[in-house]
Amino acid sequence: MSFLDYDFMQRALIAAVLTGLAAPAVGTYLVQRRLALMGDGLGHVALTGVAVGLLTGWAPVWTSVAVAVLGALAIDVVRAKGRASADVALAMLFYGGIAGGVLITGLAGSTAATLNTYLFGSITTVSADDLWVVAVLAVVVIALAVGLAPQLFAVCQDEEFARVSGLPVRLYSMLIAVMAAVTVTVAMRTVGLLLVSALMVVPVATSQQLTRSFRTTFGLALALGVVPSVAGVVFSYYVDVAPGASIVVASLVGFVLAWPVGSLLRRRRAAAVNGEDPRVTGAHVPAEQHPHQHDPACGHPAVEHGDHTDYLHDGHLHAAHGRHYDEH
Repeated sequence: MSFLDYDFMQRALIAAVLTGLAAPAVGTYLVQRRLALMGDGLGHVALTGVAVGLLTGWAPVWTSVAVAVLGALAIDVVRAKGRASADVALAMLFYGGIAGGVLITGLAGSTAATLNTYLFGSITTVSADDLWVVAVLAVVVIALAVGLAPQLFAVCQDEEFARVSGLPVRLYSMLIAVMAAVTVTVAMRTVGLLLVSALMVVPVATSQQLTRSFRTTFGLALALGVVPSVAGVVFSYYVDVAPGASIVVASLVGFVLAWPVGSLLRRRRAAAVNGEDPRVTGAHVPAEQHPHQHDPACGHPAVEHGDHTDYLHDGHLHAAHGRHYDEH
């Protein structure tokens, strides 16, 4: 029999695809904001939510969502207050999360071993009800990450520019934090709370090795999240190992393979900029038309150059000059 003949494997693969899409979608913005470890911290906080569910008898998925969202908002507030005390405050929040999870689990009459399925994932035990919850949350996260991409990118790239452009920076910043919290909850049954940060960060880091523009990086990161997620589940079925660990290791293998390719591409780009690449005939190429209309809310950083403005877009600088666009 094929592994697809089993209902639990079908649910596991669907959950893996959803997680593989949602985690890098949010992770792209976290990496852009230099908050790559936020997912790891939220995993610790969400553990307390799982324990609250065990204590109250409510579904651990929903209690972990509530606690993780509160933790994410607290992290965002601390981050916005300044860097001086942020590290210490965040550390206390993270350690308090995992300690509170273990303590409340004990009060609920369970042992710490009960938390293992949430800490390291147990994708093959995902029920139909769990899958519906994961699907709804993942679709919401992906829709927001894609639909609000220009605004979220502007906030992550340059908060001051986004604020001057009239964007509600505080609102979008909190939205990113909430999306990260929900994604942690989505991923806790697949890769586990301790490994979720890896699925948020590694596909994005791998994509950055091969791409230049934000849009291309975002799209490739989603693909690089799905492939190791599915491969890890299939590998764990045949070898009988933890699916979460298999998914993360597969992601890391992808990064190791992409790194030398990325190094080669960067050397070629540097040679082209310095005029050392014979294939480059000029650094200034006029474009007859440009389908995108730039404005302060489009998410593309503006670079002032005297009598005109260039917009950083898809790895190039687009400037409207008369009846055509120049790409620098």
